[in-house]
Amino acid sequence: MPIDAGLAALDNFIMSTEAKPILDADTEALMERVLHGKPLDPEVYRRIREEGDRITEEIRRQHGTIEIAVDLIREIRDEE
Repeated sequence: MPIDAGLAALDNFIMSTEAKPILDADTEALMERVLHGKPLDPEVYRRIREEGDRITEEIRRQHGTIEIAVDLIREIRDEE
C-alpha cells in the first residue's frame, strides 16, 4: 500500500460537493444589465453604489488621494 494513499482519501473526504454560487445576486443582476440591457432594480443599484463608495473610502484611507490623471494631462501638455 502506498504511503500517501490515506492522505488522498482524507482529502476527498473533507472536500465539499455542495455547489456554491460564484456571484452574489446583486452582481448577477448587474451582469444581466450590462450584457442584456435588463433594467436594474433601484434597490440593487443603491446597494452596488454603497459598496462602491465603501471601497473607494477604504482605498482613500489606505493610500490617500491619488491624482494620476492630473499628472498625465500635464505631461501631455508639456510634450506638445
